[in-house]
Amino acid sequence: MMLKQQQRLVAGSTPARPVAVQRAVLVRAAQTKVAGAAAATGTEDFIEVDLPKPLGLKFARGADGGAYVVTNDPKLGNTDPRIQPGDKIVKISASFGTDVWDAQNYGQIMYAIRTRSGTVYMKIKSNKGDMSALQEEEMDPAQRMAKTERAGGNYGAGTKELQARNYVSRKEQERKRRELFDDALVKFNAGEIESALVDLENVAALEPRNYVGDNLSRVTPILPVTHYNIACCYSMLKQVDEGLRSLDTAMNCGFEDYAKVRSDKNLAALRASPKFEPLLEKYDEPVINWRAVESTLGVFGKLFKKDK
Repeated sequence: MMLKQQQRLVAGSTPARPVAVQRAVLVRAAQTKVAGAAAATGTEDFIEVDLPKPLGLKFARGADGGAYVVTNDPKLGNTDPRIQPGDKIVKISASFGTDVWDAQNYGQIMYAIRTRSGTVYMKIKSNKGDMSALQEEEMDPAQRMAKTERAGGNYGAGTKELQARNYVSRKEQERKRRELFDDALVKFNAGEIESALVDLENVAALEPRNYVGDNLSRVTPILPVTHYNIACCYSMLKQVDEGLRSLDTAMNCGFEDYAKVRSDKNLAALRASPKFEPLLEKYDEPVINWRAVESTLGVFGKLFKKDK
């Protein structure tokens, strides 16, 4: 899948300026212009930033599939105090160079940020703290009836209807999510790594809230495998740190095929990193437990000394 691109304006005829400086000048000029226009006309407000990684922002997938800010914390990394939870990304810098992509969906935004080489440019629509895009839809009559019944300790028609509807809706969401996952695998096997990665990021973002499985698991079975495949994508793109981060997430979510982690050719770039073995040892015993070997040798050494 080709991600839609548009060229970023370059500051006049000053090609000697570094790209980061050009961008900073443009962002400051755009901020002044947009702020003045918004104040005069009452139109939508936009914030433009150009931030070094790591970012002090966290994002979530909204009801419209877009990427919305859920956390702005300077302790996590670089950020801008004007950005609020509920704000939406509408443009994002491409992985390389000065191109800017129109925001298409959450997965594309995460791919762009995580693979970005250099500072991250974002044009963000300010929603003034409005979180409605990240919240559940307003309750209909059946949902209100079920809530009233539960509050009174009853189990009536409203509750039964709501349970039936929720079951059908959940199964439909699972089907669509699985189709997106399968599409991503087809793309990956065809060598379309970037496009597969965008789809997989969307699959991960579609994890149901407050999920509890039949075995009391707090994550769906598809989530650990999705994060594992995301790690494979980043490894194939030579984005080692992002790949290790995704692999850590996969194992933390319950991915336990450690033999595959140690042998999968798609993770070769990650295994070449000195951070790989310490990460894997957080979840699995090393193939050779050198601590145990050293401990055993130490015991035999003491016995040998006693015999002498």
